[in-house]
Amino acid sequence: MPHVTLDSRIDLRELSKNFAPIFQKSPLIKISDIYVDKKGFSALLPTVVIDDKHQEFFIQISTTEEKTTIRLCVQTETIKTDAVKLSLVLLYKQVIEIFPSLNILHSNLFDFIEMEVNS
Repeated sequence: MPHVTLDSRIDLRELSKNFAPIFQKSPLIKISDIYVDKKGFSALLPTVVIDDKHQEFFIQISTTEEKTTIRLCVQTETIKTDAVKLSLVLLYKQVIEIFPSLNILHSNLFDFIEMEVNS
């Protein structure tokens, strides 16, 4: 499962206040909103990706006291194309712009992260 795990908890309500919709034309990636649960430990972001396929799914951000993880919501059946993986990385980039002191604990998206940083 594609994911990025960060080294500390983030305030999802703060992320929600500062969230800017993500839109990329090619491949088409659209993340337009964020929904934070009542306790502030989980957020869902409806995402649309159109590359070879049209896919609609949720990205989930979950937090604990020690870490934050950005991943595909396990309840959605998503084909893990490069564009789907890139959608997670684009969201990760926005998260670290809002919370610049975060570091990656582990991820299986380093190739995509490196591509985005160098572009």
